[in-house]
Amino acid sequence: MSLRSKLAAAAVAIGVAPLIVVVAPAATASAHGYISSPPSRQANCAQGKVQNCGDIVWEPQSVEGPKGATNCHGNNGRFAQLSDESKGWPATSVGGTVTFNWVLTARHATSTWQYFIGGTRIAEFNDGGRQPGATVSHTVNLGGRSGRQKLLAVWNIADTANAFYSCVDLQVNGFAGGTPNALAAV
Repeated sequence: MSLRSKLAAAAVAIGVAPLIVVVAPAATASAHGYISSPPSRQANCAQGKVQNCGDIVWEPQSVEGPKGATNCHGNNGRFAQLSDESKGWPATSVGGTVTFNWVLTARHATSTWQYFIGGTRIAEFNDGGRQPGATVSHTVNLGGRSGRQKLLAVWNIADTANAFYSCVDLQVNGFAGGTPNALAAV
């Protein structure tokens, strides 16, 4: 009988439950983040501006799912409320160019940051595997769009198969001029 087995048997004999330690695999991403301004759907839930959001109220930074998802909840069923279009998400009035500010509660090496409207990628920023600071900002030209738009932002982690997702509802009131964002490294 091994020492571990003997100790477990002795603990049970005297009425003490043995301690079980669970360790997460090393490949699990420790990164977490979301767009704080203009307020993302997560931020609106956390601030109480939208009701019945579920766990996202306490964990706006936790919308993590497999890379390649195209919805606000990143294919993570725990946060499916973020893709519920009947919730009356408030839209922030913006011009044709917007600066998106991410809050990163835990940092991780990044491959790219991507921004989509209507399934079309409008901007990509390549970090080349660097680990970002506690906040990250990207200025994105909305490419002449106007009216109400839902923007999907994706933070692709460099060394896992996961990404973090954040949707922002916008009311675009003007054209910034110029050309749309180059999809080259920034």
